Amino acid sequence: MKIIVADRISEHGVKLLADPGWQVVQPAAASLASELADADALVVRSATRVTDELLNHARQLRVIGRAGVGVDNIDLDAATRRGILVMNTPGGNAPSVAEHALALMLSMARSIPQLNASMHAGKWEKSGSAGVELRGKTLGLIGLGRVGAEVARRARALEMRVIAYDPYVSAESAAEWGAEMMPLAELLPQSDYVSLHTALSPATERMINADTLKQMKQGARLVNAARGELVDEAALAEALGSKHLAAAALDVFAEEPPRNSPLLQMPNVIATPHVGGSTAEAQEEVGVQIAQQVREYLQDGTMRNSVNLPPIPPEQYRRLRPYLDLAERMASLVAQAAPFPARRLRLAAAGEPVELGTRVLRTAALAGVLNAVLDEHVNLVNASARAQERGLEIEEGRRPRERGIADVLEIAAFSAADGKRREFSALGTILYGTTPRVLQINGIACEAPLEGNLLVMTNRDVPGVIGQVGTLLGKQGLNIASFALGRREASLGAEALAIVQLDGEVSESILPLLRSIPNVMEARIVRLPLAAPAVTSAAG
Repeated sequence: MKIIVADRISEHGVKLLADPGWQVVQPAAASLASELADADALVVRSATRVTDELLNHARQLRVIGRAGVGVDNIDLDAATRRGILVMNTPGGNAPSVAEHALALMLSMARSIPQLNASMHAGKWEKSGSAGVELRGKTLGLIGLGRVGAEVARRARALEMRVIAYDPYVSAESAAEWGAEMMPLAELLPQSDYVSLHTALSPATERMINADTLKQMKQGARLVNAARGELVDEAALAEALGSKHLAAAALDVFAEEPPRNSPLLQMPNVIATPHVGGSTAEAQEEVGVQIAQQVREYLQDGTMRNSVNLPPIPPEQYRRLRPYLDLAERMASLVAQAAPFPARRLRLAAAGEPVELGTRVLRTAALAGVLNAVLDEHVNLVNASARAQERGLEIEEGRRPRERGIADVLEIAAFSAADGKRREFSALGTILYGTTPRVLQINGIACEAPLEGNLLVMTNRDVPGVIGQVGTLLGKQGLNIASFALGRREASLGAEALAIVQLDGEVSESILPLLRSIPNVMEARIVRLPLAAPAVTSAAG
């Protein structure tokens, strides 16, 4: 067994891979391609780029281990086509980020950076420097994933009351971490400290804005060690300048490094350069963790934290791949366009998808929903476990063939609110062998592409609405790539649907403008990846 460790990891991790009869090689970059020719495993961090070209040299590679979370440096499609498992180490730095968030809270509570600067300036300013305790204060966590849960546990040890908002975590799971779940509108006015630990998505981008800042209590403090784009920095600067918020502590920024940010000039802002996960312990942890995972996989096939498809026979994978893509894209559309968080999903199929097996398509649908709300990459291998952690359920079944289209998938999301079950559904198919298309939304026929930035809008079918929408988009500098229309019935005032594909970047700020148009009922932005090029073969 030959294992290539291309980037530096902990010595303990290297030793874990050195079983009797196993060869561990740490080559120079120039010789990596030749060393891969007879390697069984490759371990990397962020420096080595694992490209399709590099993998052409890896004739017997079985697994790629990434010591860290991000896998942007690995060509996942190229690995999948070759039957190479890719795994990473999500959560390896969660304790480090959680401790950094707590350190920022304590620094704000006791004005530690300001007092330190004063002492270094030769001053002794005890008067007027009284701080506040965290004990007895309320901490509001937005996001209760791995990092949020670690923050909750530590905050409870400091005798804080912990409340949390996360549509994808059950109240039972939150209780295990000592947190009480509640809607965001209830959390903000109760919290002395608000700490962000959610993924960046269309639903969470700039979720801390002028409106939500006004909902926070007078004198509250904000911590962001998650993603800079979660915060409208101009609105935050205004809230801090007016003293509505007492302070903010930021480890992340929308632009990194930040240039000309007004926040960096404010005395009630503590800033650090995105170092929440940068500890010796975190780097040691991810090195040891990936070594253990690779060792287990080579020994007995145990898969932990996999981020790509398991090996599938080439012909089956060739037929299945378009429907996997369709299921994930439609589920992502449903998750982003539904006016409620999806608690339960249903996948129903007809034709070839049923023949290929809906179990794996069901998992692809879970991945589509979770990738719309989580930072970490989720796919067929880990989607079921991530969904179970968040109480997300899915059922599967068959549906009648659609007239004129034999092979279809339907994804529906359900949510209970005030004892009433709500549903949001989409029906789609594959055209021309590789092209994913949506055919219906909520029973209204409307064929459109499943890629790029889509505006999904419902309105009453009366004259003038479409013209006003087009005019508004034009004034915002948005070019319409395609415009698909449908209506539930042919009568004036009936419910109608528009799916508008837009070019370039699209801001959520257009949504209030669209919703203000008379007879527009709802408008949402759905962001989907561009469609992959046609795949003619897949190596096993």
